[in-house]
Amino acid sequence: MEEYVKRYVDLDGILDRRSVFLIGPRMCGKSMYAKNEVKKPVLYWNLLSNALYYRIVRNPALLEETLKAEGLTEGLVVIDEIQRAPQLLYTVHQFIEETDLVFLMTGSSVRKLKAGGVNLLGGRALERKLHPLCYPEIIDRDDYTLERIFKTGLLPEMYLHPEDAEEALEAYGGLYLEAEIQLENEVNDLPGFINFLEKAALSNGQQINFSAFASDVGVSRQAIRTWYRILLDTLMVKEIKPYGKTKKRKETSFSRFYFFDIGVVRSIARMAVPTETMTEYGMLFETYIAMELIAYIDYSGLYSTEITYYRTSDGKREVDFIIGDEAAIEVKSARTVTDKHLANIRELKEEGIFSSYIVVSREETPRMLEDGILILPWKDFLKRLWNGEIITKQ
Repeated sequence: MEEYVKRYVDLDGILDRRSVFLIGPRMCGKSMYAKNEVKKPVLYWNLLSNALYYRIVRNPALLEETLKAEGLTEGLVVIDEIQRAPQLLYTVHQFIEETDLVFLMTGSSVRKLKAGGVNLLGGRALERKLHPLCYPEIIDRDDYTLERIFKTGLLPEMYLHPEDAEEALEAYGGLYLEAEIQLENEVNDLPGFINFLEKAALSNGQQINFSAFASDVGVSRQAIRTWYRILLDTLMVKEIKPYGKTKKRKETSFSRFYFFDIGVVRSIARMAVPTETMTEYGMLFETYIAMELIAYIDYSGLYSTEITYYRTSDGKREVDFIIGDEAAIEVKSARTVTDKHLANIRELKEEGIFSSYIVVSREETPRMLEDGILILPWKDFLKRLWNGEIITKQ
């Protein structure tokens, strides 16, 4: 039997009463989740099946006809990758209104669902997100190390099969370009987009000035803005906006964009697995902490809690993550945090805005400094995060 990791998100109780859109990047485990962790459906459609997809193209009423032919008026209907045929949402709407059926619909492109009229459901289906594997799902595994994460990323297929991960990650970029971009005619300049995608991966976690980036890629500023919007809508990246509420200092106005998975961004950027002395090691470490923060906020339903970052307009001071108005978090891959690592967060602490100031590192034990800055080993930080000790649940 294929190995399966139980996921943190729990939809079974919700699906007793409400339909759900389960949104997540390709290969993060949506289909496996639907097969392993929800009640048995009365109808299961996987639209990655081209045979089924083309039947729907030829006959948009196929779902309605199938449900009526089977006499289905209650139970769970699962439709995987519904963004391939968003016209089915009209039928879903109809059967939610007229029957006791509930629908679990998975998708990897918010862009296509929006274009297909997902808002027609008018709140009749909740939206939930599925991320790559996260701390509470793999903490008890012997292979849970930074080295493993940097090698394979956290998409289940890659993480669970490290011997094939490099080849699978290389194929992922091509699959994304084919399924999400080329087949859907999302861009007119595919070679230009491919060049952009690689440079975006190389710029992972950095602030992006669209004008400067456009000059580097050799396209218009509007093209860069549009292409980043495509990455956002196809769930490849998460935008982290700058924090703008300090009193004494002028902040930057440029966003950062983090790719959703370490293995994917490393592969697209054509980056070897870094050693701890390389700059890329710190970037991937920071990205991993970003992934965990994003997943925790989504899974905990903290929808009003925003992750931002702090950087002065002159670029002299920056702190990696600001959680609402609650916590300032600096990420350092150092094994020993020294005064030079603390300059930025100490200056921000002078503002007196946040209730906690934390440095996530690779130190072995937690330390509380005299000025109130808490230094945490990364696993200790993640344990406290997922226990609800870092971010207050509102």
